[in-house]
Amino acid sequence: MKFRLAWRDRRRACLHHEPRQYSGQISLVDLSPGQLAQVVALSGGRCMISRMASLGFTPGALVTMIQNYGHGPLIVSVRDTRVALGRHEARAVVVQQGVV
Repeated sequence: MKFRLAWRDRRRACLHHEPRQYSGQISLVDLSPGQLAQVVALSGGRCMISRMASLGFTPGALVTMIQNYGHGPLIVSVRDTRVALGRHEARAVVVQQGVV
């Protein structure tokens, strides 16, 4: 029981950081299908940032939204790879639209 509680606490620590957004920047969740954006920053705990970076979401990477129904997971293309993300994970990726 103690192990499970410790694991849950660590997971919560990794997930519960609100993204910082600046003018002209939005969260990855706010993109519509077909839109192109550039990753500006990653927010969240150390675990979240490490996971997103290992998937290819690094500052400067171009991202294309493939599927976003407004609920449930979304699918994006980053570095010629399709990646499915949960909404909470996608909220941690701050992007800037209209960058070519």
